[in-house]
Amino acid sequence: MRWFWQKQKPAEEAAAQEEAGSGTLDAEPAAAAPAPEAAAPAEPPSEPEPEPAAKSDKPGALARFSSGLKRSSSRLSEGVASIFTRRKLDAQTLEELEDLLIASDLGTALASRLTAMLGKDRFDKNIDARSVREALASLIADTLHPLQQKLDLDSGPRPQVVLFVGVNGSGKTTTLGKLAARLKAHGKSVLMVAGDTFRAAAIEQLQAWGKRSNTPVLAREIGADAAGLAYDALAQARKDGTDVVLMDTAGRLQNKKELMEELRKVIRVIKKQDESAPHHVILVLDATAGQNALSQAGAFLEAAGVTGLVMTKLDGTAKGGVLVAVSDKYHLPIHAIGIGEGVEDLRDFDAESFAAALTGLQE
Repeated sequence: MRWFWQKQKPAEEAAAQEEAGSGTLDAEPAAAAPAPEAAAPAEPPSEPEPEPAAKSDKPGALARFSSGLKRSSSRLSEGVASIFTRRKLDAQTLEELEDLLIASDLGTALASRLTAMLGKDRFDKNIDARSVREALASLIADTLHPLQQKLDLDSGPRPQVVLFVGVNGSGKTTTLGKLAARLKAHGKSVLMVAGDTFRAAAIEQLQAWGKRSNTPVLAREIGADAAGLAYDALAQARKDGTDVVLMDTAGRLQNKKELMEELRKVIRVIKKQDESAPHHVILVLDATAGQNALSQAGAFLEAAGVTGLVMTKLDGTAKGGVLVAVSDKYHLPIHAIGIGEGVEDLRDFDAESFAAALTGLQE
């Protein structure tokens, strides 16, 4: 993966106003502090401990990529094989294929569109399973290719501020730690910010990543004001000349209005020092969420102005097709996908490789 950066021209120091003072926000009138997401009825298990940063990609990366999507590709490829066994592409097989695509979490609208496109030139002709998979892979790649976009940390002011958002257990902290390790391996100066001030485990996990990649971590005590921490972090990064600031946030359900408002508050405070920040708001989605990822994307897009996606845990689910559904509906750039726990398993998104793996063409 290539990462980019450039120096920023000197900027005037921004005075703390309204919500921020000496790096700490004033309490909002008559409003209690939002309850932590941990108070939800059931909290997902803590994310796995990070692995040390790999100096280079291991051999067999393509095989690992295909293996990571095996559960999703098996559902689709085996379903196609059962439908197209010496059969024509007629109304019945197209209907069965559409049902299969919906069951593979591509969503109703996209499944209907893909089957219509597939039947356009091949209707009432004999077609085998391999040809169907190849045609589907091509159509899916065409859908995703305009949204394939590496995370660009070259353009804009320094430091580049990257805010990670998503629901509890989606993999935000792990993704942030992996990205920090890769940036450090490429010689960039990075500050990690433990903005999930509700969970001690999240702070400890980010500190573990910091030790492994020799990256500083700014943290506060449990229950500290996340917006005030964000303000302090950006002030410190500007003073130190840091290249990139990676900010974690607390997991929050998309239907919790008070927690979404807290996220908006964090963004407002960041803008007190740099109106253009955060320069990237990355929504981390858990592939195992299936179609629920669609409502998550819509809510975080509205609340935080999401600029791009990372989808994690594609190696542990048969619902990998939901990435196609989310990107098709919201037209959000896809930066990377997670197919394992190692640093090398956070991979730049590639539309052709993903489509081929999803349809079982990469054996």
